[in-house]
Amino acid sequence: MKPTPLIAGNWKMNKTVTEALALVRELRGMVSMVREQVEVAVAPPFTALHPVAKAIEGSNIKLAAQNSYWEVSGAFTGEVSPAMLEEVGCAYVIVGHSERRQYFGETDQTVNRRARAVLAHRMRPIVCVGETLAEREGGQTLQVVERQVRDGLAGLSKQDGEKLVVAYEPVWAIGTGKVATTAQAQEVHGFIRKLLNELFGAEVGSAIRIQYGGSVKPDNAAELLAQPDINGALVGGASLKAEDFAKIVKAAKP
Repeated sequence: MKPTPLIAGNWKMNKTVTEALALVRELRGMVSMVREQVEVAVAPPFTALHPVAKAIEGSNIKLAAQNSYWEVSGAFTGEVSPAMLEEVGCAYVIVGHSERRQYFGETDQTVNRRARAVLAHRMRPIVCVGETLAEREGGQTLQVVERQVRDGLAGLSKQDGEKLVVAYEPVWAIGTGKVATTAQAQEVHGFIRKLLNELFGAEVGSAIRIQYGGSVKPDNAAELLAQPDINGALVGGASLKAEDFAKIVKAAKP
C-alpha cells in the first residue's frame, strides 16, 4: 500500500507577507476536501512563516520552511535555527534543495547536519536529491543520487527514517519546463526506494514518502503521481497560484 501522498509548495523567494496571506487564504478552501487522502504543506519565505502559520490554523495545510541552519543559536548572521522554525509551527523543513547546492555551497555533509537538526526539533526534513543535466547525459544519474542519499542520510536511525521525506528533483527539470518522463522518474524513485530499504529496513523504507520535484504542473501531475514509488510532489512555480496548486493536490488523491 502506498504511503499517503505529500504535496508541498516551495514558494522560494516569492511573496511578500500580504501576498502570502492572500494565496494561503484562497488555497484553504480549495484543498479542504482532501483532508484524509492527501497531506498538503506550503513553504513560504521566512518573513511570512509566522503570519501564514496563523492563517492556516484549523485547516489541513501544514507549514514548511525552505531551509534551516544546524545550530540552535549563536553568532551566525542571516541564518535561521531549527528551534525558531519549531516555535513558529513548522512541520516540515526542506533541506538540500538543488538551488541551495548550486548557489549557496550546500554539500551532502551540510545537508546531513541540517536534516539531523530538523529531526532533533521534532520536525520532518524533506531531503532533496537529484542530478544535473551534465550528470544525466554522462550516465551518472544513479551514481550521483546514491551518493546524495547515502551521505545526506548518514547516521540516521530507523526512528529518524519514519519521519523522513525524500524529494527527487532532477536539476535539469526545475523551472525549465522540462519534466522527466514518468519512466525516468519512476526508475530513479524505485532506485531510491531500494536504498531506503537497505538503510532503514523494508518496513520503514517502504513507508518513506519520495516526492518528485521538477516542473510539476496540473497537466502532468496525475501521470507522475500514479507511479508506484512517487508519493507526492515538491511543487515550485505552480504552487504560487492557488488554482494550479489545488489541481495538483487533487491529482494526488488515491
